[in-house]
Amino acid sequence: MTFFSYTTSPQPLARLGLVVLQTDETLEEDFRRLIPKDIRWFVSRVPAAPDVSQESLQAIGAHIPVAAGLLPQATTFDGVAYCCTSGAAQVGPEQIARLLRAGARTAGTTDPVSALLAACQTLGLKRLAVLSPYVAQVSARLREVLGKAGIETPVFGSFDEPSEAAVINISQASVASAAQALVAKKDVDGVFLSCTNLHTLDVIPTLEDTLDMPVLSSNLVLAWDLLRLAGQAPPKPSDLL
Repeated sequence: MTFFSYTTSPQPLARLGLVVLQTDETLEEDFRRLIPKDIRWFVSRVPAAPDVSQESLQAIGAHIPVAAGLLPQATTFDGVAYCCTSGAAQVGPEQIARLLRAGARTAGTTDPVSALLAACQTLGLKRLAVLSPYVAQVSARLREVLGKAGIETPVFGSFDEPSEAAVINISQASVASAAQALVAKKDVDGVFLSCTNLHTLDVIPTLEDTLDMPVLSSNLVLAWDLLRLAGQAPPKPSDLL
């Protein structure tokens, strides 16, 4: 046997970790568009029921440390995210952070709710029109968490869909139409399109132009907040598009 010496390659700018629901088919596709190619990111999955309810979202929490522990362990991550908006609201962002740190070595943690709050602070948003695909009980918990953090949601719309398999097929035209209808009803200073599994990226620029206000989505704010943890974020989330 012949032994060879070797050199090492330069390390990437940042290392990010994602804990994604088993049922999510959208987030990784979006992150390939949102995360710069010189930043390395890794994905682990958690088991998830096909239908979304308060009970099913709570049950996922027990799997988060195990899933986070399956991310590469060679170095410390700049940021690790739990990638479920309603799940983060149901379990609570503080508990989500503890569960992620129980499995992964990371300098920072985030989730779509924490990322949304950070984006609202950056943009000075206080009153959001929120669109969710999910049933009333699940949507109500997200609204409650935002309210406790000082973000009013005077108008909240839903597609009232419990099935993740159906959420993935909601058209972007339906998302855009619903968002416009919500904003027409109340005085708000921004829009949030909730759910990492909902297709939103292609409608955001047009909606921002039409509504003349910031339009945020779960995957947009999550990618921005992870880049912020890594010191690589642009001034506002929409700059990623």
